[in-house]
Amino acid sequence: MEVVGLSSWTLHDVPDQRGRSMIITGGNTGLGFQAASMLADKGADVLIACRDTVKAAAAVDRIRARRPRGTVRAGFLDLADLDSVEAFAREVLAGQERLDVLVNNAGVMWTPLTRTKQGFELQFGTNHLGHFALTGHLLPLLLRTPDARVTTVTSLAQTQGRIDFDDLNWSTRPYSTAAAYGQSKLANMMFTLELDRRLRAATLALTATASHPGWTSTELTRNSPAFLQRVSPWFGMRPDKGALTTMRAATDPAAPGGSYWGPRRFFETKGHPSPGRIIRRARDTTVAARLWEESTRLTGVRYPLATPTGQAG
Repeated sequence: MEVVGLSSWTLHDVPDQRGRSMIITGGNTGLGFQAASMLADKGADVLIACRDTVKAAAAVDRIRARRPRGTVRAGFLDLADLDSVEAFAREVLAGQERLDVLVNNAGVMWTPLTRTKQGFELQFGTNHLGHFALTGHLLPLLLRTPDARVTTVTSLAQTQGRIDFDDLNWSTRPYSTAAAYGQSKLANMMFTLELDRRLRAATLALTATASHPGWTSTELTRNSPAFLQRVSPWFGMRPDKGALTTMRAATDPAAPGGSYWGPRRFFETKGHPSPGRIIRRARDTTVAARLWEESTRLTGVRYPLATPTGQAG
């Protein structure tokens, strides 16, 4: 896929977002907070969706203090509980007439072996299955909004990921926090590409894009090794810089479906947002179709989109 774009794309290149409605999961801190703040500054109506209502309220107050051109509010969403995901989506469907952009940003990283409410391994259950279910529930609203977009935030850790269909939820194999995180982030990438394929096959105008923040210093590293926690503030980008890849994937009118955005320099760890390298495993359509069907089975959320012609699954 060839994408022609600016080599030094910045916040100034984000189009006016007035009149547009956005949802950002995990918008109370880190990359999500920066993206929510930027979008509100550009005039969007932003809904921050997260499980910590106290932190969400504080984030809303901080953004409002900037006197943005748009509006910002918070809603309760626990991606580790599919009942919460469905309840949040019901409120949105009942209360909004449009949804221009859904940013699947929230995530957990390198956590000890923990289970979601429905019994899924926490990183796979939160990072992938929670967002798969949320997007599916909100699909009717997205489809009836002209030029809507779903942007999912993945990670360079996907390069170390493997989709293990024999044990997706780490029930039998020895648990590895890093490998589990890599699997969940590869699933994020494969979800975006498979969603794009199915939307194209159905000739629907909804756009699916993905992004990764390179090496950005955020609270997400709190479970990482002590060494990485110490050096990250020195070598990682600031969250406002790391969030620009999400902003480009979510708002650049020239970003096509299936595009993937990351920092431009130092092996995609730093720099301005540019097209990223999609690894071979993420492009495996057979595995992607199977992951889609497994995700449908595990979440109970079925998209009204057929498998693309010629693809298994």
